[in-house]
Amino acid sequence: CNAQAGSMASVTRRLAHLVQSVPQRAFTTSSGASVSSTLRGGLAAPRSRAAGVLPAFGVMMPRMQWAPMRQHTHLAPHEMHGAQTMYATTILCVRKGDQVVVIGDGQVTQGSFVVKDNARKVRTLQGGKVITGFAGAAVDALALFDRLEMKLEQYPELMRAAVELAKEWRSDKSLKRALNAVLVVADKDVSLSISGNGDVLEPTNGVCGIGSGGIYAQCAAMALIDVPGIGAEEVARRSMKIASDTCIYTNHNYVCMTLDTSKEGAKAEKKENP
Repeated sequence: CNAQAGSMASVTRRLAHLVQSVPQRAFTTSSGASVSSTLRGGLAAPRSRAAGVLPAFGVMMPRMQWAPMRQHTHLAPHEMHGAQTMYATTILCVRKGDQVVVIGDGQVTQGSFVVKDNARKVRTLQGGKVITGFAGAAVDALALFDRLEMKLEQYPELMRAAVELAKEWRSDKSLKRALNAVLVVADKDVSLSISGNGDVLEPTNGVCGIGSGGIYAQCAAMALIDVPGIGAEEVARRSMKIASDTCIYTNHNYVCMTLDTSKEGAKAEKKENP
């Protein structure tokens, strides 16, 4: 094009004349469709902005179509469990030998602020025969504890009661939307994690962790579980220390409940921080 052209109209007419004088050649797009495109010197005309400019000159260029951005979907926290649910706490259950231990930290976080450091997230049910821990909203977890205790009165076996609770939690839309928490429950026979998306999981190695620091504590406990001379409580405390040092939502103020599985009718005992 002549840089001395006086008007945009004259430049457009000259470009149209040049484009029409160039031979047409077919090429294939990435989608496999054959498109007739004007080529000059064996090079295709630039594709950027081609759909809006070059058609005025008689050039056939593929129109670029942009896929719309996928809208962000907001999932309830319990619907992301297993991916893993990121609750601002750490709860760990360790079963080794004749002991089962559930331990949890005491930190409560709201946004970027620590509002409490001695919350009690580990409790007992059935007069101390069942140990529970929760990650998530405290009110939701307490409501789930009440429902689990009612199920235990109907079905004395913990596994059956947990399955019935998960079925009710999953099928009832009001519960699924309102109760955002994940539970760990254990008795002398079984350890389970229960979530609102229908999961009732029993760990094969006796170790289960939930919450934002649960994966750190669980991995540490899995590494320590086979070390001879270390009991379940010691494994749990060492693992929780690693999680507390790693996860910013977990502190070193622990509540630890221990149940002796060798004694029939034994009740959980609360262990203070050493």
